[in-house]
Amino acid sequence: MTATPELAVLETPARPVRRPSAIGALLLRLHFYAGVLVAPFLVIAAVTGLLYTVTPQLDGMLYGDRLTAASPGGTALPLADQIDAARAFHPGGTLAAVQPGDGDLTTRVVFSQPDLGEKQHTVYVEPSTGEVRGQLTTWYGSTPVTTWLDDLHRNLHLGDLGRHYSELAASWMWVLALGGIVLWWRRRRSVRGLLTPDLAAKKGVRRTRGWHAATGVWLAVGLLILSATGLTWSRYAGENFSSLLDSLDAHRPTLSIPSSSAPAGGHHGSGTTAAPVSPAEADTVLSTARAAGLTGPVELTVPEAGGQPWTVAGIDNVWPVRLDSVAVDPSSAAVVARNDYADWPVLAKLSKLGVQAHMGILFGVVNQVLLALLAVGLLCVILWGYRMWWQRRPTRTERRALVGAPPARGAWLGLPAWAIVVGVPVVFAVGWAMPLLGIPLAAFLLIDFAAGFLRGSRGTR
Repeated sequence: MTATPELAVLETPARPVRRPSAIGALLLRLHFYAGVLVAPFLVIAAVTGLLYTVTPQLDGMLYGDRLTAASPGGTALPLADQIDAARAFHPGGTLAAVQPGDGDLTTRVVFSQPDLGEKQHTVYVEPSTGEVRGQLTTWYGSTPVTTWLDDLHRNLHLGDLGRHYSELAASWMWVLALGGIVLWWRRRRSVRGLLTPDLAAKKGVRRTRGWHAATGVWLAVGLLILSATGLTWSRYAGENFSSLLDSLDAHRPTLSIPSSSAPAGGHHGSGTTAAPVSPAEADTVLSTARAAGLTGPVELTVPEAGGQPWTVAGIDNVWPVRLDSVAVDPSSAAVVARNDYADWPVLAKLSKLGVQAHMGILFGVVNQVLLALLAVGLLCVILWGYRMWWQRRPTRTERRALVGAPPARGAWLGLPAWAIVVGVPVVFAVGWAMPLLGIPLAAFLLIDFAAGFLRGSRGTR
């Protein structure tokens, strides 16, 4: 007897349900929980970082009358005269450093005081006239608004406690970015599909996922660079990175002044001197450094006592290859020590470039625009991620829920033995190198294993 069309449809074998692999299930669950729990910290980092990118413009708006020379290009007075003008305006404190006016910038004369701690008073002098344009309380040369936004981004003005938020966000960025790329590749299986959203998808979670994933792929390299550079000065991972540089002897070299010369004082010195330092030495030191090949903006660090070597260092942040430094004996106008950027270890160079890029001052405005795009893009990715969570919520009357359900628990327990043998040491290594990634990761795996085991036991019963 010939089967009717209705019976033919009924007899068609059901399509087998595709089950994710154990590794895919683990990545999916990690990506989900990391996104839900860590994304708020990433939002804070993105917003505060976006604010920090515009600090050069804020400095110009708020302090332009002090930072910028009124008559740029004129013949500059001797540095000694400019220092004397700054000292007359600021009679207290100890002369710590001088940054001669370069281009349209004023000369910055820095005074340290014990009551300011790491901060200083910086007096701004018109190079061509010696007129004092004003004074600011600065931190490593940064203006008050830049210092405030820097603290906001790094620690939310909460000190060491607040630094945990930024380290947590930077540590888990790797899991979110790389795990997301792998998950998206498993769906798209082509480079073109990886870089484009699923435009054929109807409105709903599939379309949102497409924009979330494709945008994340485009941002991944920049976000990973920000994560890595941010971790280099974090509290725990940063200390481990510094220990690694110690073991590899890859730190930025310091000037090695001959023992016959007394060591130069630091920019943030104690504020005490054994003998007065003559401002007249500054002109001799600067001309000697220029003759030795130091070009562009430089900073003169004042020694603790008169007659000792001054340090002159390049401080070009826009194109950080002019970072050579020399120690100059003012009495003989001779270079007694030298440290060239070309001689730095590769890791020290990369670390310096990375820090400058993270701060938005590498290559000027171009760096600022790229950072702003990364911050806005990250906020969009997070918004789409939470939207997917909302769109996946059950809406039927008997199963209605406020938000979407997480991926199946414990589905990754079928990992092959080799993955467990390799994965356990890796988790321990990550826990040592990046504690705020490794410790929560180990806790997640243990809890998920226990929950999956209990669920399996109940199912068997």
